[in-house]
Amino acid sequence: MVADLEGVFLPEIWVSVAEKTGIEDLKLTTRDISDYDVLMTRRLSIVRENNLKIQDIHNVISTLEPLDGALDILTWIREESQIIILSDTFEEFAKPLMAKLNFPTLFCHNLTIDGQGNITGYNIRIENQKAKAVNALKGLNYHVIAFGDSYNDVGMILAADQGLFFNPPDSLITEYPRIPVAKNYKELKSMITSALMVR
Repeated sequence: MVADLEGVFLPEIWVSVAEKTGIEDLKLTTRDISDYDVLMTRRLSIVRENNLKIQDIHNVISTLEPLDGALDILTWIREESQIIILSDTFEEFAKPLMAKLNFPTLFCHNLTIDGQGNITGYNIRIENQKAKAVNALKGLNYHVIAFGDSYNDVGMILAADQGLFFNPPDSLITEYPRIPVAKNYKELKSMITSALMVR
């Protein structure tokens, strides 16, 4: 099983930074902009313009907690199956939060940070990494169930043997009407239970 991280188990980190700093433009996420490079280029430009350092972002991250019910559903999933978190976040952001989720396996990207704490770039591990990870797992003869909430999750959801959205924006539901939707953890658990029965 594979899943997204932010918006599924954790709050959106960039949205939290926007709320703490008052920088409204940082509220845009992959739920709003489907092209990740466009989104990240814009974010880093805003970070530079506002002289935000990695420590400023870490200060926000340190205040975040898993979404209500997230740890319970993640613990249940790990009891029923294996799960890998496939995220377009960065190791420098996610690492402090993994302890709060009992250290699930996480595949994500990393940042380039200079000696003064400026974020000077971002490094994608591989283009379209979520879908490619799903295809690699299928190549190892795993039956893959995938779920996420954003545009950058569509590739892995479509590549999976069984895929679904978790509490996505209405635009995704409209654009991909054939992908099942779970609106909350209760529905997610029910849909996962059904999916596990037909592996």
